[in-house]
Amino acid sequence: MVIGTTLFILSILIIGIWIIIEIKRMRHKIFALFLIGLILFLYFSITTVFSDREVDLTSVSGIIDATKVYFSWLGTISSNFKLITSSVTKMDWKGNSTIK
Repeated sequence: MVIGTTLFILSILIIGIWIIIEIKRMRHKIFALFLIGLILFLYFSITTVFSDREVDLTSVSGIIDATKVYFSWLGTISSNFKLITSSVTKMDWKGNSTIK
């Protein structure tokens, strides 16, 4: 009986340690996925913003101009999201009660 209780306690400790290690590993995986998503967003957004513009990244003034254009685009995107969200919340979402 003592051996069974000892094995039960040891198995609970081993499972607990394994769960703690997996939680730490999951935090690192979530952070890695966040970084991958951020890199993909930056790549596609920069490609979209500068697809029709000539950007000079060899000078400081060119980098400053490109940064201004990119953050202006981000500001426009956020104001568009705000406009869409406010329009959606003002819509009448009730069902049509005149079904024949």
